Amino acid sequence: MKSYAIGMDIGGTNSVFGIVDREGQVVCCDSIKTQEYTLIDDYIEAVSTRVEALIEKVGGKKNIEGFGIGAPNGNYYKGTIELAPNLPWKGVVIPLCDMFEKRLGIRTRLTNDANAAALGEMTYGVAKGVKNFIMITLGTGVGSGIVVDGKMLYGSTGFAGELGHVTVNRTPQARLCGCGRRGCLETYCSATGIARTARERVIAMAEPSLLRELDVMKITSKDIYDAAVKGDAMAISIFRETGTILGRALADMVVFSSPEMIVLFGGLAKAGDYILKYAEEAMDENLLPIFKGTVKLVLSGLKDADAAVLGASALGWKE
Repeated sequence: MKSYAIGMDIGGTNSVFGIVDREGQVVCCDSIKTQEYTLIDDYIEAVSTRVEALIEKVGGKKNIEGFGIGAPNGNYYKGTIELAPNLPWKGVVIPLCDMFEKRLGIRTRLTNDANAAALGEMTYGVAKGVKNFIMITLGTGVGSGIVVDGKMLYGSTGFAGELGHVTVNRTPQARLCGCGRRGCLETYCSATGIARTARERVIAMAEPSLLRELDVMKITSKDIYDAAVKGDAMAISIFRETGTILGRALADMVVFSSPEMIVLFGGLAKAGDYILKYAEEAMDENLLPIFKGTVKLVLSGLKDADAAVLGASALGWKE
């Protein structure tokens, strides 16, 4: 009898869920609009109804080992979403695992979205078989998951490993982060951070660029990538600046856990060598001598369309 796990990624816009087999194939999936459900009970019911329809496609609950969920501010220890600012139920603690277990009768586990991505990479991706690595997600924000000796690092609170909020700029002019602090890595090396860098450059400097043909306040990370592909000097230098900041931060992270590998994932990572080569150069330049040559910087091996569901599903398998 074939076994499956359910994986769900809860985002501020969409909640995506699917059934995954042991080989890492998403056999069926569905989604709902997260923001349409201001009451958590209504959300649980809507997801559960859709998930039950998927479960029937693989032979029923007897074939399901568990339900894994990746969500902002997801606490692995408690199975709760705690004070997530971009979800409809902000300002409260949601006992999500308990609610789904009662509704579906399926063992349910929860972690934050970046930890889920790390688990997915370790189960199905380029980090399969790797015991010590760091996953960095470069999306709207910067998330991270840290694996040490084959185990996810959660710390005493369940929220360990928020590397997107290490401080990379301590000047008074450092960018204000959504967390309330200034100079966080996220404000410079996320998709929104690099777009802000581009806007500042276009406004402050006179150098020619394809980016000047765009509405400056609507420039996105993809616009910068498209310009870089066409050889635009400003766009390439923006990637160099961003990659350098990221690489220096990665060198500091290596000191902490001595990983074999650092995996980059997310929208900004799709820029490939435009950011990777500069991050790699800066990381290598700033590594302590004892760590030089011990860590690889690689791009995620998970398929973009399936990555969120795959990552969460890794929590669903019984140990």
